[in-house]
Amino acid sequence: MDGGRRGWRACVLSGAVFAVCMAGTTLPTPLYPLYQGKFGFSELTVTVVYALYAFAVIGVLLLVGNASDAVGRRPVLLCGLGLAAASAVCFLCATGLGWLYAGRLLSGLSAGLFTGAATAYVMELAPEGGALRATFVATAANMGGLGCGPLLSGVLAQYAPWPLYLPFVTHLVLVAGSAAVLLRLAETVRERRPLRTVRPQRPALPPQVRAVFRPAATASFVGFALFGVFTSVSPEFLAESLGVTDHAVSGLIVALAFFASTAGQLAVGRVGVRRSLPLGCAGLLAGLALLAGALRWDLMALVVLSALIGGAGQGLAFRGALSEVAEASPEHQRAAVISALFVVAYAGISVPVIGVGLLTGPIGLEGAGLVFIACMAVLVSTAAAYLLRRPAPART
Repeated sequence: MDGGRRGWRACVLSGAVFAVCMAGTTLPTPLYPLYQGKFGFSELTVTVVYALYAFAVIGVLLLVGNASDAVGRRPVLLCGLGLAAASAVCFLCATGLGWLYAGRLLSGLSAGLFTGAATAYVMELAPEGGALRATFVATAANMGGLGCGPLLSGVLAQYAPWPLYLPFVTHLVLVAGSAAVLLRLAETVRERRPLRTVRPQRPALPPQVRAVFRPAATASFVGFALFGVFTSVSPEFLAESLGVTDHAVSGLIVALAFFASTAGQLAVGRVGVRRSLPLGCAGLLAGLALLAGALRWDLMALVVLSALIGGAGQGLAFRGALSEVAEASPEHQRAAVISALFVVAYAGISVPVIGVGLLTGPIGLEGAGLVFIACMAVLVSTAAAYLLRRPAPART
């Protein structure tokens, strides 16, 4: 019993470290309008700055996504925390657009190191037989951390002094505390190898994972694309179309999507992994439809509903996807396979968001958003049809 409690304590603490790192990646979201006013850049630039983060994540996942399988989880995660701190320093020193690019790049490198390694670490620290609960801790830490970032910075920017500085100072303090916690946790990789043995990995999958991976990756792509649009362009949409200039409100709406995702992940325990992916796809489709209505009729209520329902759908789909992929993966390749899933997911953050930014100029934010929604609806409907035809087997 004591061993089980210690295991869950370590699992939750590692999840808290995961959440702190991910909070830093969304911390600038409500602040982009302030940076636009200060540096005078366009909406396209906002999407490029945001997408640079996703490209950095993908690069790290492909080049060293399996590094923690070789050198251990803790060294990789400590390096990720160091990059998160460097990102915060860049935003604190920002005197021009170049600092924002550097900060987002470093933030992406940090998240790239954390996603696969931290997910595997949280699951491995859990007691035996706790795989499903540990998967929830990992995915909830990921999405909950992403939600806390804009909420924290939005509240500080609206109600505290130094709106472009205090959020990042706060995050630096949290990163320092996370490093202290991480140093006290055990290493879970038993047979470690030198860093020179790590090689860039091609996006290949073990044969037993591929059938599960296809619908899981498609749903993850759409879910993260929805989040990408929320975090990159929603503050501008709220300000221009709805007249919402309160940074706390802007941050809260973005955070709602991530918190709803956490609730959706929690619901997987009730609906079962087998049904969570198709139900998640249905939620994503409904969220996209509500977002289309919000863009068309400029209604705040539809924005909030889109965040809640689309976020819950993303949580159902993503936890189901992660559970299926992790269970189907050989133990010695688990972090690499999880990293491959995150490569697809973060491609959803980057490519569609840049497309929205490019289309905003010629056809406006509403038109660009509707094109994005139509493309994502086709993808998620295809994934749902595949799942209904060939449902994944239930796992315990």
